[in-house]
This record gives sequence, structure tokens and C-alpha cells, in this order.
Amino acid sequence: MQDKELYQQILGLASPWTVECVKLDVEASEILVKVEHPRGTKFCCPQCDKLLPCYDHGEERRWRHLDSCQFKTILSAKAPRVNCPEHGVKTVSVPWAEGSSRFTILFERFAIDLLQETQNVKGSMKILSLKWDATWGILERAVERGKLRKEASPLPRIGIDEKAFKKGHSYLSLIYDLDNSTVEAISEGNDTNAAVACFSQLTEGQIASVEAIAMDMSSAYVKAAKQVIPLAESKIVHDRFHVMQLVNKAVDKVRKKEHRSLLSEGDKRLSGTKYVWLRSFENQTIQQEARFNEIYDHTLETSKAWCQKETLRDLWSQTDASTAIKFFKEWYRSVIHTKLEPMKAVARTIKDRLDNVVSYCTHGITNSVAEGMNSKIMSIKRRVGGFRNVENFKTAIFFYCGGLDLYPR
Repeated sequence: MQDKELYQQILGLASPWTVECVKLDVEASEILVKVEHPRGTKFCCPQCDKLLPCYDHGEERRWRHLDSCQFKTILSAKAPRVNCPEHGVKTVSVPWAEGSSRFTILFERFAIDLLQETQNVKGSMKILSLKWDATWGILERAVERGKLRKEASPLPRIGIDEKAFKKGHSYLSLIYDLDNSTVEAISEGNDTNAAVACFSQLTEGQIASVEAIAMDMSSAYVKAAKQVIPLAESKIVHDRFHVMQLVNKAVDKVRKKEHRSLLSEGDKRLSGTKYVWLRSFENQTIQQEARFNEIYDHTLETSKAWCQKETLRDLWSQTDASTAIKFFKEWYRSVIHTKLEPMKAVARTIKDRLDNVVSYCTHGITNSVAEGMNSKIMSIKRRVGGFRNVENFKTAIFFYCGGLDLYPR
């Protein structure tokens, strides 16, 4: 098989396009494949698909293709133009590349696969032998085409959560599809306006399809949901892990206060035991379990707080909301009559939001998907080296977590 026939097959070229010549430049480590079409060939107007004779050609363009034997492979051609009676002179679309892209479709597909697998733009650009701007351009175009193709499917179970963009108080609000583990919308900030802006990116049909919304106990997100989502009051589910996080913090406050008191008497029992009390008993390491058994004493305030925390975990195993409310009221009475002020404070907080805590028993959702996605986003951020530009950060989130159809066709 001659070089021209070989590259005709490698490039997947079909009539009327054929390989005119193949040139090897050893010094530049480059293979140039020149492509042309016969005279008299007709092409379709890119806007109306009307078949028209070739009017003229634009300047010769070059497209990067997949490497051949470790040599850069460059496809070169003059794109034909047609003079459409309706749309004027237009450049014809070539079958091996999209629009103004400087890469063939096959090269872009490979680059997208590489970016997805490595989750590292800097590493990918080295393998692809491209500069940052060119590599990022492939990622950016992939997200643009993915967003255009994405259908507004129903979102019965969603979550909303915040993600730190930079150190300090720079946040993004994100909406997640809990069933498909994808990011559906992003807005800057974590206040009510930011959450409303995030919800507003969904279509009316998607808003109407929402059956349950998982979130933390942020009043801003609650307010935004009530503004945008019909009957949101009955759909909001305060994430159980966030609720238990508040309880854990209360337990730790009890421990700190008691530890200071015991130290003043020379008692170091609670030294280095923070995570012994924060972990559930079944999740403790062997060392933590041994330490727990050694120091647990029902007379310790910390032990009492820990027992109350562990008891509350059973709230989410109740069969329905009414049973859960009854369970909580009994737990609340047992806590509110103690002298454990941090535990009493968190009990009052849960009581104020109780309907949206026990709604878990109806909808059965948590924001665990959001937490998992947040971990993935943080990992991507570290591997890329951080994002100073918030728009680039949002683009990266959609590329890796948006569930988009990224490939050129």
C-alpha cells in the first residue's frame, strides 16, 4: 500500500476528498498530509444544506491529527467556499474537523479521553505536545458542545451545596442530580441570590419535576428553594450527615470544656481523645475502641453527650415521618433537661427545622452525592494547580462532573 492510500485509510477520508501527497520532515518530526478534492465538486451550504458548485477556496489551513510513528501528523487543505443565493459566500464544513478547530475530530476525541482519564490538564498537554491554551481550548469546546446537546431531563431528586473557590469567603453554589451524580448548575456565591441564580439555570419543566431537595441547614438555600420550587416546604430534606456534623461539634465542645476542668485537677483522661468521641462506635479503629473502653465513664459529661449523639442516629431509621417526630421529641426531652449547653443548643436548632429533617423518612435522600462530587472537584483543582479564573473553574467542573456528551462528531 502506498503512502497516499495508507493515509487515506488512516484519516478515514471519503469522496470527494483524497490524499494528494505525504511529506516527511524529519527535522521537525512532522508528517504533512495534503488533501484535495476534484474540480467541479459540489458542496452544501453550511447553513441551508443547498448543494452548490465550489465558488473558490480559502487560504490553506492545517489541522493536527493523531501522531504517526511518534511523528506529528498534520493534515493540510484549502477549505472550499460556496456562494449561496440566500446566505452569501460561506466556507464549507470539512468532514475531518469541527468549525474553526485546529485539530481533527479524532485528535480531539483522543485529547478528551486523555483529559478525562488523567484529570490533569498540565500532564495532558505534555503528552499531547500542546501548549496550555490549545489544551484548555479543547476542554472548553467540549463543554460548550456538551451543554448545547444536553437535554433538559426531569430532575426529581436534586441537591444543592456550596464549594469553596479560593481561600477566604469565595464560594460557588452547585445543584446536583442525585440520581445520576452530575452537576447541573453553578452560580457564584452561597447566599440566597446565588442559590436563586443556580435554580434559575434549570428549565421550567425541570423545576416542576423536582420531588425532593437535599441541602444543609443553610437558611439562604431554604429561602431560595421556597422562592423557586413549588411546594418546596414539603420537598426540602436537611442532610442527615450535616445534622450529625452539628451534633458532633456539640459533643466536642462538651469534651473541650470538661477536659479543661479535669486538667485543672491534674486529670488527663480526655487528652488526645477528640476523634474517639466523634466516631461512631462501629467505625472506630481497634486503637480507638480500646481507648474508648478505657476512658468511658457514665459520670463524664463527654460520655453523656456521646450517648445522646449515638441515640439520635436512630432518628433516620424510623419507618415514617410521624414516628421520627415522636422519636425526636423523646430525645429532645432527655437532652433539654441536662446541663450540657452545647447539646441543648443543637437540639433546639434541629427542633426548629424538624419537619425538614424527618422528611428524610419520606424522600430517603442525602447530600452524599454532593459530598462525593465535592471531593472529586477538590482533587481536580489540586491536580490542575488551582484556578484563579472562576469561569475556568466552572468549565472544569462541567467537563469532569457534568455528565455531558463532550465528543466532536
